[in-house]
Amino acid sequence: MQVTWAATALDSGRFTAVERCSDVRELAGHFSELRARGQGYLEVRSPDGVFPLLALGFRGRLGVIHLFEDAETSSVLVGDGIAAADAVVEVPVMDELASFGGTFVWAVDHAWSLLHHFVRTGVPGVRTGVPGGPDCVRWVV
Repeated sequence: MQVTWAATALDSGRFTAVERCSDVRELAGHFSELRARGQGYLEVRSPDGVFPLLALGFRGRLGVIHLFEDAETSSVLVGDGIAAADAVVEVPVMDELASFGGTFVWAVDHAWSLLHHFVRTGVPGVRTGVPGGPDCVRWVV
C-alpha cells in the first residue's frame, strides 16, 4: 500500500514540504524515529489525490490532528480525552510550536493508529461542528 507524505526531516529537525511516495512501512519507520526524538510533524495523503490530507503534530506522548478536506477547508479533530478540556498543549505545526486546547489532544499512539487507518481506507472522519460553534471533526472508525 502506497502513501504520499511529508514530514520533519531526521537530519535537520525541520519540516520539509517535499513529498515522497512510499509504502506505509517507510512512513512508519520515519514516524518511529521522530517519536524517539520526542516530537515531529507529518502530513499524509493518498497518492491518488491532493485531498483529503491529515496532518499530525506531536510532542512527547501527545498530538493534534488536522484534516484538510480541500484547499479552503481545514479542521482540527476532536481528541480522545487524554487531556483535560481546559489544558493547553503545544505541538509542532510545520516548524513552529502551536497551542491547542485539551479537547483536541490525542495520545500519540492513538493518533498514529488513526493516520494508519486513513492510509488504509481513505476515510478521514466526519464533521460534528455545532452551528455557530467551532468547526470540529470527530474520528469514526
